[in-house]
Amino acid sequence: MAVVPYFGQFESRTLIADILSGNLHPSKDPLWQMSGALNQDEYGMWSDHICGMACLKMALAHLQNRIIPTIELMKECREYGGYVVSEDGSIKGLIYRPFVAYIAERFSLQAEVKEHTSIEEIYDLLDQGYVYIASVHPSIRNPEVTPPKQGGHLVYVFGKDEQRREIIFHNPSGDSQQTQENVHLSLEDFARYYAKRGILIRKDYSPCIAEQGE
Repeated sequence: MAVVPYFGQFESRTLIADILSGNLHPSKDPLWQMSGALNQDEYGMWSDHICGMACLKMALAHLQNRIIPTIELMKECREYGGYVVSEDGSIKGLIYRPFVAYIAERFSLQAEVKEHTSIEEIYDLLDQGYVYIASVHPSIRNPEVTPPKQGGHLVYVFGKDEQRREIIFHNPSGDSQQTQENVHLSLEDFARYYAKRGILIRKDYSPCIAEQGE
């Protein structure tokens, strides 16, 4: 299997465990400028909400060999309605259908929203020219934990181990290298965290269209 680039939703992947534990505020991430944020406050506000943009960053690096900062992607996606900021400052997103419209127009990626879709169905598509951004509970980084619910976080699913019937994915909020990159989980274990929804993306795209406006 080809190497799939990994990017976290926080720029300093070695500090993700400290950020998640509350020992380090996201705005103190020393690599915050790599996100494309205007300042540390903007990074601190958004970095906890952009697991979907980290997945998109990985997909673009994987499928199109381009790297775009996560906050830059978020701002573009927000223009399509993929994120909504309420008057009280709360953030809603990633909203799937505007996201699909965004990546179709901006990157010529064909995608569709999947709902009520088993992980077995997705597994069967992974060697047929697709990757998948899956909604899972964030505690998937600790597979021995029973999640309180399913969904609430996004991971980038790009491969499978057919001998072991395992899903292979990158987790943008994994708290160690082992839980971040090339994570293998059985279909049964993955299903415990998986909300049966996500965004299915075809690997092929039209380069001539995708380059417009670059």
